[in-house]
Amino acid sequence: MDSQGGKVAVCHNPTGFVQCGYAGSNFPEHIFPALVGRPIIRSTTKVGNIEIKDLMVGDEASGLCSVLEVNYPMENAIGRNWGDMKHLWDYTFGPEKLNIDSRNRKILLTEPPMNPTKNREKIVEVMAWIFFVHKTYQFSGVYVAIQADLGVVADSGDGAAHICPAYEGFSLPHLTRRLDIAGGDITSYLIKLLLLRGSAFNHSADFETVRMIKEQLRYVGYNTEQEQKLAVETTVLAESYTLRDGRVIKVGGERFEALFQPLLTHVEGVGVAELLFNTIRAAHVDTRSEFYKDFVLSGGPTMCPGLPSRLERELKQLYSERVLKGHHLVFLGGAVLADITKDKDNFWMTRRGYQEKGIHMLQKLGVTDRGTPKLIPVMPLTLSFFLHCRSLNSFNSRTGRRTLCALWLRRSSFILVSWGSFVKFLFMWVNLTV
Repeated sequence: MDSQGGKVAVCHNPTGFVQCGYAGSNFPEHIFPALVGRPIIRSTTKVGNIEIKDLMVGDEASGLCSVLEVNYPMENAIGRNWGDMKHLWDYTFGPEKLNIDSRNRKILLTEPPMNPTKNREKIVEVMAWIFFVHKTYQFSGVYVAIQADLGVVADSGDGAAHICPAYEGFSLPHLTRRLDIAGGDITSYLIKLLLLRGSAFNHSADFETVRMIKEQLRYVGYNTEQEQKLAVETTVLAESYTLRDGRVIKVGGERFEALFQPLLTHVEGVGVAELLFNTIRAAHVDTRSEFYKDFVLSGGPTMCPGLPSRLERELKQLYSERVLKGHHLVFLGGAVLADITKDKDNFWMTRRGYQEKGIHMLQKLGVTDRGTPKLIPVMPLTLSFFLHCRSLNSFNSRTGRRTLCALWLRRSSFILVSWGSFVKFLFMWVNLTV
């Protein structure tokens, strides 16, 4: 209750399902699909004992998708059809669900991380001018989900997935990452696979049916190669599902989800495990070890059986490949430099040259009479650091160049003796990065 004795309403409105209830509750009062449907054939008035209205929302539309033109007002966690969004909120606050008078209530609305300003402004405008909400507050649902001072949230809804770190009670927006693949994309991908198998499904009318198939039969394989082999060579993974019309379909290899391999759904980018790893590696070096200790999985797609084990396995594999191998980066840099300069005689000191010029031959290798290294000795160090940056995927090309130049210039023992050497260094750096 607030100071005026009214319950504070809480509404989580992502792409797939609306969750609404009251402040202080452990669970939402209502959960229903965030969809709006209109009759395909206007002359149809009833399906069984259910009357078909001109506009059907939420649960009442979910059961009649075969005779309705279904629309999801939100796409990728961003409002696309504000007219239908108003109908959805009418259904949420009206007698069908919460049955509250929004004019005398405080309402907390969750929003996704990296929410566009225009989207936030439109929500406030609708709440203020259409529903006359007394007071409203918007907060990122991901940071609400963590309810802790320290950790990394991997949140995946129906429209988008986000990786959001929090440290000492503060969110870190500069480290927040977004993955444009989530539950809805996995459902669409499953429809495609079932169509290739010979089952007749429609992307709009049967979307809810396939979503239920996905939620009942989905799982995440610990070892993808072994699972694919079992699916092709045996029937161990085959499961049956009975549709509403009585048909029975078999689902086998289609049960794999695509969160770890976005390219399966034609989405460019890394999977959720690599995105999580890259997010932690982009954090300050003193906080990385803490982030590795605490993960929070939020959202429907993260509830897949086997997903935590698969996520842990891939994170350990990425850590061993990209972090522990850092002990050998200096050697690796030297090996690459040696391979680049193996056919360039001016980079090497010959025995004959040493016999003719003696110790002065070292000047050819970039060492002055005072013993200050010029260009060549600094290259293995520079190259090894460059390879380290490339391997962690934590620097873009411009940032990487600035970082390497800054590191190189900080080393007082490695000083360029002339502008000519500096130009030569830049020329070699460009060749290495191309």
